[in-house]
Amino acid sequence: MKVLVLNAGSSSLKYQVIDMDNEMTMGKGIVEKIGTGLVGKLKQEASKDKVIVVEQIIADHTEAFTLVMKALTDSEKGIISSMDEIGAIGHRVLHGGEDFKSSVIVTPEVLEICDRNTVLGPLHMPANLGCIRSCMALMPEKINVAVFDTEFHSSMPDYAYMYAIKYEDYKQYKVRKYGFHGTSHKFVSGEAIKYLGKKESKIITCHLGNGSSISAVVNGKCVDTSMGLTPLEGMVMGTRSGDIDAAAVTFLAEQKGMTAAQIVNYLNKDCGFKGIAGFSDCRDLSKLAEKGDKRAQLAFNMFAYRIRKYIGSYVAAMGGLDCIVFTGGIGENSAEARELIMKGLEVFGVKFDFEKSATCERGCFQELHTEDSAVKVVIIPTNEELVIARDAKALAESK
Repeated sequence: MKVLVLNAGSSSLKYQVIDMDNEMTMGKGIVEKIGTGLVGKLKQEASKDKVIVVEQIIADHTEAFTLVMKALTDSEKGIISSMDEIGAIGHRVLHGGEDFKSSVIVTPEVLEICDRNTVLGPLHMPANLGCIRSCMALMPEKINVAVFDTEFHSSMPDYAYMYAIKYEDYKQYKVRKYGFHGTSHKFVSGEAIKYLGKKESKIITCHLGNGSSISAVVNGKCVDTSMGLTPLEGMVMGTRSGDIDAAAVTFLAEQKGMTAAQIVNYLNKDCGFKGIAGFSDCRDLSKLAEKGDKRAQLAFNMFAYRIRKYIGSYVAAMGGLDCIVFTGGIGENSAEARELIMKGLEVFGVKFDFEKSATCERGCFQELHTEDSAVKVVIIPTNEELVIARDAKALAESK
């Protein structure tokens, strides 16, 4: 079976075709600047010799998906011969709320529930659901599967996901920790379990990129994670503040003359690395820090310190630790970040090989611990699309 995986953003649509017989990617692409009124671009790559670029104004996700179908089946540079080859379509959907603890085949009833949950993810959910509706309209015979970013974290116990607000408000408004990056944490923790070769395991997965989150995983089940009601909670990130005193939020809003919505936008888009050092990309910070830029080094130090605190708290919460996993753009590629994070974790039995981390090959599984370390430390490149494709295949075959 071939599965088409779609990840719709507010103005973009990423896609990938995966042959599930061997779980290999056949090709992928992205459509950008959807609905902006600007000239957008579709770029699809099946191989070095098969690259398609289309530039035009793209009004909405229906028009974007129409372009995707044409590109996928292009007679010379397409990925497949016809859309009939696609056995299922897997969609990344941001928020399952408390309604979905596993992936589901999309039905009108599922869409109705997802619409109600849009209030929990107003920036992403409209695009996610709009893309699903476009696919159902253009290819009504195809099975569409919703794979939720919050799904993997639904195994958290209530004392981990609850906020200490009035219980009635939790029940009415569903205000609680949900967690995100679930497909990434699910994939890398699963690979770590295979690597450890143990029935019982305690793993901390660090998905570090422009958006970062950390999860505690016991025997394959998430027991805690750093992101909360929204992706704003937790780590210091590219443009997000991460953890902050709620009173500081209202104080800032009053001092800056901002509404609640404006201050949340500020915390999401103007803070983090960008707010401290002026740049949101870790690579820029690294270059500046090497030149002695104090604010860039401060941002790096804050990032690493916050992660170490979470790792320490999760070791205590799980009652032990077998493995730390690094993944995501920063986790996989920044030796400087890993070095700052790992300094001071020796108390937990971690013996980190700093030289190996600094010289390791990129883009593949790597061991970063010494031979006598009580805790394994590894890089595992994430594959969120494969998680979505696996769930889509399983549900399509079960129907």
